[in-house]
Amino acid sequence: MIPLAALAVLLAALVFVRPADRLRGVGVPPVERLTVERTVLRPGGILLSILNDGPDPVTIAQVSVDDAYWSFTADRGTTLKHLGRTQLTIPYPWVDGEAHTIKLLTSTGTAFEHEVAVATPTPQPDAQYFVTFTLIGLYVGVLPVAAGLLWFPFMRRLGRTGLDVLLALTVGLLVFLLVDTTHEGLDAAARLPDSYQGVALFASGAAAAYLVLEWVGAVLRTRRTHERTAGAPGAILALLVAIGIGLHNLGEGLAIGAAFTLGEAALGTLLIVGFTLHNTTEGLAIVAPLARERPPLAMLLRLGLIGGVPTIAGAWIGGLFYSAVLGVLFLGLGAGAIAQVVLQISRQIAGPQTIGERLTSVPVLSGLAAGFAVMYVTGMLVG
Repeated sequence: MIPLAALAVLLAALVFVRPADRLRGVGVPPVERLTVERTVLRPGGILLSILNDGPDPVTIAQVSVDDAYWSFTADRGTTLKHLGRTQLTIPYPWVDGEAHTIKLLTSTGTAFEHEVAVATPTPQPDAQYFVTFTLIGLYVGVLPVAAGLLWFPFMRRLGRTGLDVLLALTVGLLVFLLVDTTHEGLDAAARLPDSYQGVALFASGAAAAYLVLEWVGAVLRTRRTHERTAGAPGAILALLVAIGIGLHNLGEGLAIGAAFTLGEAALGTLLIVGFTLHNTTEGLAIVAPLARERPPLAMLLRLGLIGGVPTIAGAWIGGLFYSAVLGVLFLGLGAGAIAQVVLQISRQIAGPQTIGERLTSVPVLSGLAAGFAVMYVTGMLVG
């Protein structure tokens, strides 16, 4: 306990003495950074959720909307410490369908600008809102994945080469999802306030998901060694694929819910159509490892639900409790899970050979290219 106690004393000294403030000197202007985390448009008013992302306290002195100063109220005061939040209520008669520019001026005269590209009323959560997001998650995640499971009878008729192509096709699908999820995650991380360290949050989520799935796979394989009824290797791999895709779909549902919550109805509709077509290939990826086995129908249904139902949860979170931080974390979890599954399937394709030797064969390369191409074409529909 002595090293921990010494560390606690050191941290306390740094907090109270604040040596950085002493080094900055006297009369140095404060570092001010304000971030608008969310905009809510209601009849006759605009609500802004504000975060102080800078190290120094910031006081919001004035608010300008479309180059005109307006009165406002702040539920937690106008002076914000580091990571302090407040919600500004601006009684401004915004116009539906038009763009509005909002400027926040601090007590030092620094201006922070925020734009409402297209003004539309922000939906208010109610029972119908909740049911609508449930149906959206069902249409986008559950039903397309279930449709992809219907490929299973066809897979059982394939020979060794055909199965290798199919598994390689699955790897191609998942590699595209990995690239797409990583791109979305890093893009979302760049939009986070600097204090949240978005890239580190994304990487931490990816590493955590990868390690957890490695542990789950090891536990399932060990259980199968001791209990023959625990399932076949293909069933374990299919479960891992379903979990990885489910985490990815959680991020998709969050994106759809957030789009409607932020008033971007056109974007939300485009995401629904694009993700629905995009996800029909995910059921194929889930059942591909089971092509040599005879799984019961109940198992296929469970795998489909594991892969698709998280879309509903993501839509709820995005639509009812939107958080950009959660969005980055979920995308990181999805990326790590997909990376782990890609490695597992690659090992199954390789068998006793090395992964490099097996993956360079013509059938496997053809499957990889086809899987990536399918996801690329359907991904274009997302915009």
